[in-house]
Amino acid sequence: MIIFGRHRWQGETGRNYLFDITLTDRGVPEGGGVYIFVRRRFVFFLTPLYVGKAASFRSRVLGHERWNEAWYRRGATERHFLSLKTRTAQARVEEDLIREWQPVMNDILVPRGRKDAPNHDRLRRWWRPRHKAFFGLFG
Repeated sequence: MIIFGRHRWQGETGRNYLFDITLTDRGVPEGGGVYIFVRRRFVFFLTPLYVGKAASFRSRVLGHERWNEAWYRRGATERHFLSLKTRTAQARVEEDLIREWQPVMNDILVPRGRKDAPNHDRLRRWWRPRHKAFFGLFG
């Protein structure tokens, strides 16, 4: 595996995660965990474009359906990988990072309160009645 360095990403909870940086397909590690498509500007400014999880990096990331969009349209320059063994840990870290960074290519956010509910009126009407008890806890 070819690693071009490491970068620390902080999640919404304040936890720090140390990711390996790869620039080529040969750098994709074995195993699974969380990955990030990243755009780097002026060496120091990193922007996460997409955060995902995979049981196997090689089968998921090589040929990823969103990589062309990330690379050609959004200016991705590298991929970051964090190896995690359990699916629970992968899901927890993925959600933590998505909530903190809100990457432009991640469409789904797990709701925690009214602010996380859909903004579109028709979706909001569908959302409230089914989750009224849940949202009632938040005021």
